Amino acid sequence: MPDYDLLLTDPETYVSGVPHEYFATLRATAPVQWREEPGQEPFWAVTGYNDCVTVNREWEQFGSARKSALPFDIPDEELAQQQLMMLNMDPPLHTRYRRLVNKGFTPRMVRDLEASIHQATDELLDSVIEQGHADFVVDIAAELPLVVIAELLGVPREDRHKMFDWSNQMIGSQDPEFGITPEVAAQAAMELYLYASALFAEKKINPHEDLMSVLTQVEVEGESLNQIELELFFLLLTVAGNETTRNLISGAMAAFFENPEQWQMLRDDRSLLNSAVEEMLRFVTPVMNFRRTALSTVTLGDTTINEGDKVLFFHASANRDEAIFTNPNTFDITRNPNPHIAFGGGGPHFCLGANLARLEIKVMFEHLLDRIPDLAQAGPVERLRSPFISGVKHLPITFTPGKKVLS
Repeated sequence: MPDYDLLLTDPETYVSGVPHEYFATLRATAPVQWREEPGQEPFWAVTGYNDCVTVNREWEQFGSARKSALPFDIPDEELAQQQLMMLNMDPPLHTRYRRLVNKGFTPRMVRDLEASIHQATDELLDSVIEQGHADFVVDIAAELPLVVIAELLGVPREDRHKMFDWSNQMIGSQDPEFGITPEVAAQAAMELYLYASALFAEKKINPHEDLMSVLTQVEVEGESLNQIELELFFLLLTVAGNETTRNLISGAMAAFFENPEQWQMLRDDRSLLNSAVEEMLRFVTPVMNFRRTALSTVTLGDTTINEGDKVLFFHASANRDEAIFTNPNTFDITRNPNPHIAFGGGGPHFCLGANLARLEIKVMFEHLLDRIPDLAQAGPVERLRSPFISGVKHLPITFTPGKKVLS
């Protein structure tokens, strides 16, 4: 087995931070590199921006369905169910599924959530503002995406923390702090399926204006979503909509603490907020990689990849590619252009929730700037032990206490 300086699939590699210097070395010396790491199916590591975009877009050459889009090696007996999830589909099935889902996930639905996002953010800040200190992740960043995705899905308020717990158990099984075994993670997924099934049964009888009600009724050219497709979509949105946005917000706050002049710049000029959101997405890149499987023998750069080979492409590396971004390791909220691929590099797999995520991030930082602009780091950043999600578990903060704004 080759002797690597770092193992890209080892959770420990990411505890102290994303290994950007190592990725830079790979981009310069072996941008498409064959890797044999313990406990993993051998894979090609793709680290350059243009190659990552190619792997993401060219679904006829690099497929999601054969072995899933997740970087983990999924047992064959579990693949059939995974292939029913939109993330793990290829066209034309993916096209059919996305066409149906798009009927419920409209720009209008996202816009209609904006007032709820503002209120939820104020409620979160009200819960800590009088005490003058908080764990930014646990008390603030983790809660907002949960509230928003639950609102979108039509989950009753009293059930939202069940979703939060199940989501955490499914994504945090590689971090010892959470004490989650693979069996517990699998049980959490089953609980989420069962909850979704019961919720959809209720929505079919008594539909409202939420996304899940729409999807139980939607039909395009005589096609509709079946029960298991609805349940899997519920699971996908619960995990993807919750985990990614909370880790983006937390990672971005940590970046501002490391670059206080950028926070001051944003305090002084709110017109920079949109470009700041894009830089947060590039700099943090909460989903660090995805998987594809080569569907035929194909050449990527100067490298020949054989049919059936596992390919991991690293957004976290592509978004720091010196060939695309000037001073890529600098956090610069005025960066323009900023063609990051935090939501994917275009093509059929572009993130369905991109606009919702942008709105959540923007609203959160608007309220932080309004209500606790002098927040300061009060302890070390503790990162998630994961080779997939670039996450922050804890980020202690202090600030000048203020008053609640909601009664």
